[in-house]
Amino acid sequence: MAEPGKGVTAGKLAINVQKRLTRAQEKVMQKLGKADETRDAAFEEMVSNFNKQMAEGTKLQKDLKAYLTAVKTMHDASRRLQDCLADMYEPDWFGKEEMDTLAEEMIEKEMDNNLEDTDTLWLDYHQNITDKSLSSLDTYLAQFPDIKARIAKRDRKMVDFDSARHHFASLQKGKKKDEAKVAKPAALLEMAAPSWAQGLISAHQVAQTNLSYNQAEEDLGRAQKIFEELNVELQDELPALWENRVGVYVNSFQSLAGQQEKFHREMGKLSQNLNDIMTKLEEQRELNEEANHSESASPPAKSAVTNGADGDLPPGFLYKVKVIHDYSATDGDELELKIGDTVLALAFDNPDEQDDGWLLGVQESHWLQNKDISAKGVFPENFTQKV
Repeated sequence: MAEPGKGVTAGKLAINVQKRLTRAQEKVMQKLGKADETRDAAFEEMVSNFNKQMAEGTKLQKDLKAYLTAVKTMHDASRRLQDCLADMYEPDWFGKEEMDTLAEEMIEKEMDNNLEDTDTLWLDYHQNITDKSLSSLDTYLAQFPDIKARIAKRDRKMVDFDSARHHFASLQKGKKKDEAKVAKPAALLEMAAPSWAQGLISAHQVAQTNLSYNQAEEDLGRAQKIFEELNVELQDELPALWENRVGVYVNSFQSLAGQQEKFHREMGKLSQNLNDIMTKLEEQRELNEEANHSESASPPAKSAVTNGADGDLPPGFLYKVKVIHDYSATDGDELELKIGDTVLALAFDNPDEQDDGWLLGVQESHWLQNKDISAKGVFPENFTQKV
């Protein structure tokens, strides 16, 4: 005994196959010009707009995702660049602490003052675009597949309606011909039949004709109802969807532009801080170059001792030093130092007499006034700075 479920499935399969064959036959007849086709120019324009709208929205979604990928790539590149700068920045360069702080800010700068802990500007930027632009666009596009499927279903039901309409029309047109063809054989049959059976034969023939006609009329009414229901629904939805596209595009691009402006404003502040540090580092480099140039232009260092031939310098002159801390002499052979004094460092007559960390010299003011080194004395080197 066959299982009930299998019988139902087979029955449905047979019905679907028959529908496809009928539709295929109807389309062939329409293409050959042997059957008219239901056409709706206004609806066809709606479908054209729908396809255009879906293609534009899909392209915008694709390009926005590509933009987000580029933002992520740029974020990674910016992070590596900041790490590189922090690693190569030498401790004695200007703004080392500021540079470390800036690098940290580039990673943890708060974008929303209402949040205690926020991600980086780049991560915030990426997430905001995803949430406020891409997500709304995804929601907008999610309705298209269902509408597209119903448009395709409406087209199939329109073919079914045309087929039922043509079938009914052919029955209606051929009804009189069929009655004429059956009349003559029926008359001969009635003559051969007993008188009591002649009425039954005539009634049977009329019933057969009416049954086919009524079935075709019911099929036409059912096909027309299904088609018109779908058609009315789509005629209401498609224009509304078409008008909705403007608001979706405005919201998407306004949100994107707002996030871009906010991101670049915050990033601009950090970039300006970086530029200020680089400017001051350049100024430091120029000052160091000037100091090095002055030092190279000054008299030779310790190994080159003057013999006093130059009247402006005492015999044994080595170099000048600037006093940076006061020093009170504690012995008769020591110099009294005041901050800002300039001392002319001299070579010891006997190098063995020089103690580590001590220099021999005379106050520049004394030398310029008296041109003698009788007031020379020793002093601690770490209380002075070479100039």
